[in-house]
Amino acid sequence: QVKLVESGGGSAQAGGSLRLSCVASGFRFQSACMAWFRVVPGKQREGVAHISDAGDRAAYSDSVRGRFVISRDNAEKTMYLQMNNLKPEDTAMYLCAARRGCSFSGDSFTNVALYDNWGSGTQVTVSS
Repeated sequence: QVKLVESGGGSAQAGGSLRLSCVASGFRFQSACMAWFRVVPGKQREGVAHISDAGDRAAYSDSVRGRFVISRDNAEKTMYLQMNNLKPEDTAMYLCAARRGCSFSGDSFTNVALYDNWGSGTQVTVSS
């Protein structure tokens, strides 16, 4: 059974940092490219960061580039999102997503239809 479990969300002040984790199980993690999305009620799911299966390539949305860093540990089957210089507009539910049998999606990573599995999310709230 495929599972993606996010953690690390919480409350932070503007300018602060949080680190999210996504632990995967039930599939060959090292053969999947992964992504972080975020969702706010009433808005479409937004792709914010993407990482290749080997962890050697990454892509970011314009809204987070230079502030967020995506990484992964294939031995631990875990993906991370280091979120720095947080802004109130970063407030959202953050979800991890897996695209199995994928090396790297590049700029198309924001297409939600590409992903096979999703976690249930972890809430991030940033106050000004």
